[in-house]
Amino acid sequence: MQVAIVTGATGGIGFGCATRPAKIGMAGLATGRDEDKLATLTHAINDPDRVATHAVDLTDDDAPTQITKAALTRWGRIDFLINSAGVGSPKPLHETDDQSLDHFLGLMLRAPFRLTREVLPHLRPGSAIINITSTFAVVGGMRGGAYSAAKGGLTALTTHIACQYGARGIRCNAVAPGVIQTPMTEHRLQDQRFRRINTEMTPHQRLGTVDDVASTVAFLCSPGGAFINGQTIVVDGGWSATRYLSDFALNSEWTAAHPDSK
Repeated sequence: MQVAIVTGATGGIGFGCATRPAKIGMAGLATGRDEDKLATLTHAINDPDRVATHAVDLTDDDAPTQITKAALTRWGRIDFLINSAGVGSPKPLHETDDQSLDHFLGLMLRAPFRLTREVLPHLRPGSAIINITSTFAVVGGMRGGAYSAAKGGLTALTTHIACQYGARGIRCNAVAPGVIQTPMTEHRLQDQRFRRINTEMTPHQRLGTVDDVASTVAFLCSPGGAFINGQTIVVDGGWSATRYLSDFALNSEWTAAHPDSK
């Protein structure tokens, strides 16, 4: 039975990715800081043979060792690593202090770097690493700041891993979601301006869901994705790849930009 490690599994995209291994015949080790939410995940999967959890702060120095040991102790192997842990609500560069910068880079670049380094010796040919990045790592993002820097670094790390270890049969790809409806984006989607930027500029009839992202990750872990390496698959309904504007946007009157948008 193949085994996947999923970080950031206590909410949003990470939760969706962590429920997938059992559905496709794998086992999964889900990690996160909140033990209660990890218990909810275990209950949702409802298959003790295919799920284990490990509560840990991913930025702790010994977190990579703890996580790797937990997977190996339970199943004796690791086949997939899904680096999904993240944090939102960034500020523009000029408003970002060193503490915030360190927090974003620590969780979304340093932590996946260190965990991947720890897991690598245990990966066998046919295994894969999937990094959850963002459209903010593909195109410029207003207010991206440290978030954009971290996700952009994770994209570069993805291509390095694909090049360096591909000949060993270890693939690495990134999945870059657009704005997905999760608790992390819920408050932003209540802002009508932010919502319209995403809905009226996306050539699709809806916003993205956690299942859209989790399904893409599952595909990259499947035989169907076995020849995909070093790529970023963008899951955003076409938002970043087109210059689409809805009829509503094309027929609306232009208004002056709010000062906060500069």
